[in-house]
Amino acid sequence: MKIFRLLFLLALLTSWVRADKITLRVGYFPNITHAQGLVGSHTTREKHGWFEQRLGPDVTIQWFPFNAGPSAMEAIFAGSIDLTYVGPNPALNAYIRSQGDEIRVLAGAAEGGAALVVPGDGHVTKPADFKGGRIATPQLGNTQDVATRAWLKKQGFKITLTGGDVLVVPTANADQLQLFQQGKLDGVWTVEPWVSRLETEAGGKVFLEQNDAVTTVLVSGVKFLKAQPALVAKFRAAHAELTAWLGTHTTEAQAIVRAGLTAETKREMPAAIIDRSWRRLKFSDQVTPSQFSALVVDAQSAGFLRDAIPLDRLFSAKP
Repeated sequence: MKIFRLLFLLALLTSWVRADKITLRVGYFPNITHAQGLVGSHTTREKHGWFEQRLGPDVTIQWFPFNAGPSAMEAIFAGSIDLTYVGPNPALNAYIRSQGDEIRVLAGAAEGGAALVVPGDGHVTKPADFKGGRIATPQLGNTQDVATRAWLKKQGFKITLTGGDVLVVPTANADQLQLFQQGKLDGVWTVEPWVSRLETEAGGKVFLEQNDAVTTVLVSGVKFLKAQPALVAKFRAAHAELTAWLGTHTTEAQAIVRAGLTAETKREMPAAIIDRSWRRLKFSDQVTPSQFSALVVDAQSAGFLRDAIPLDRLFSAKP
């Protein structure tokens, strides 16, 4: 009888423990500009998770890779993920679409690491040479897509969502490389490691580099922030610690990011590509409203964010 009673109490205790466990779902891209996500996902895969060690044994983290920001923001809206690393423009678009009710920026993650790459044959040497050409970007409305359209307009080109003087072609990163190698693109505006791969594997040349532009931020869905404010704060702190670590432990960080990219892409990522990409990046958990305000101006010039609203709630720690 005592044995049955003990078994009953053990089962009851186990059910209570399970009820307290939390599954945290986090999005990221398999790009070096999302190094924090790559480190997080790979260390989770290897059973010594960076974030798990800091969030405690009651938190399980699931990592979800995306090709570009708009897809990640749709996943936030659908409740499929709770937090995500993402480019600033998709975060802005999601914030404005939801009238400020669904998205909060928690921290910066990376600056730089984005560039416009052209073929090395010399047929594109000045902005005017893009007329009648094709430039690929990762996805319609993502940060590099908006940057491309805004820059082309500043050069005097007429640009529409589907045509104009220069055709901007949203294309997955892996397909960009193949099309570029085949000579079917006059430029690619993308992020690392794809910039370096276009240079080394396809003979591309950097035409324009965004050295200090905000490339990646960490955002939360408001519903999750309301439900788990303490957990979000702990994740934000672990993210800040990791971001600082990336800048002081270069060799170890590059090795983990390389292993993560290799696992994600099913292709051995050369250490030279990681090192080359790293030099173009600055990892920082800081981001300011003024940086986002400048992005709104560029997005509106490219035909996006026409119904922009004040950004005062975007950086609020409160839901």
